[in-house]
Amino acid sequence: MSLFEAKNIVKRFGGVAAVNNLSFTVEKGEILGIIGPNGAGKTTVFNLISCFFPPSSGEIYFKEKRIDQVPAHDICDLGIGRTFQVVKPLKRMTVQENVMVGAFLRTNSTAKAKSKAEEIVDFCGLTKFKDYEAKSLPLALRKRLEIARALATEPELLMLDETCAGLNPRESEEAIAIIKKIRDSGMTIIIIEHIMKVMMGISDRILAINFGSQITIGKPQEVASHPEVIKAYLGDDHA
Repeated sequence: MSLFEAKNIVKRFGGVAAVNNLSFTVEKGEILGIIGPNGAGKTTVFNLISCFFPPSSGEIYFKEKRIDQVPAHDICDLGIGRTFQVVKPLKRMTVQENVMVGAFLRTNSTAKAKSKAEEIVDFCGLTKFKDYEAKSLPLALRKRLEIARALATEPELLMLDETCAGLNPRESEEAIAIIKKIRDSGMTIIIIEHIMKVMMGISDRILAINFGSQITIGKPQEVASHPEVIKAYLGDDHA
């Protein structure tokens, strides 16, 4: 049985279907990439999984439990963590304190939360910044802190929303290395990213969508060479 399954999910805003009859599964331990041009509905899919709002129709399952009607604040408790395109750390708190906030989901002990935070801060390569106020960090480190905060909640499924957006090539490579470390630890990941090179390098499978509907799903090379994917990204002249 798949760790995660979306069945015919639809999300309408007024008369517009931002997600339109989309179905896919995620297997335990894999990285599923979701690609598509701007406005394709990728972040809306994440918001449905996170229960920021309910689907207009369809069903979402995590570990065989239906979750699309679960309150948003309970989703993290079930074992689903996520990052956001626009990172918003607790600015006046230190890096370590930000990560401790996530760790308190699983413990009431300050000592245990601090120990977990130190472990994750080190895992994400943030140890020398642990006492810095979050507001002082450059974008690349704030993105890394966003990942650390999500990891502190001990998710089984981690959703990463454009972790490399706005980063230079070196910073992107560092972010990819952390994502691969997370994968190698056995965690299941769904990732949205615009940079095709990133997605090709880390995804086990890729789901390509446009106008909220599936174009195709499969191995990265198969998806990248699909005529409709090329058309969605580059236009008719390149299809």
